[in-house]
Amino acid sequence: MQKKILSMYDEKNFIHILTMLECCEKAWIYTQDFDNPIDFIWANEQKELNATISLFIAIGEESKKIDKNLKDTVNSELSWSDIAGLRDKISHDYRGVDGDILWVVIHQDLHKLKFVLIKMFQLLNPSKKFLKEILATPYYKHLNYLQR
Repeated sequence: MQKKILSMYDEKNFIHILTMLECCEKAWIYTQDFDNPIDFIWANEQKELNATISLFIAIGEESKKIDKNLKDTVNSELSWSDIAGLRDKISHDYRGVDGDILWVVIHQDLHKLKFVLIKMFQLLNPSKKFLKEILATPYYKHLNYLQR
């Protein structure tokens, strides 16, 4: 059954989804020590802000690579074009990043994205062995909650 479900979609979707989930987790980690966007934006020579901006670029880029049919299969209120558009805005207008908006996206919208990505992940239904191998890598270490 797993091969049949995976064959409906490009298997690369699995990695795109995991990468986006890891970026969400890291965005929360990078902002957890701050109570407000101002402190987040100006702390540590903007190290956390710049790291988080890079995560959003990755999220937007990976979102463009997920199969449209898979996106359509999972019912959500997300705008995939807005996710990709945020990546484009950040990438092409470096000085135009609004830290207050980024803060809201991190603390409100990423939870919605995580929920949708987990639904997609479950639909792909990777084998336990494959998932264990992937989650053992340092890059995906914050996603152990995906193991059943």
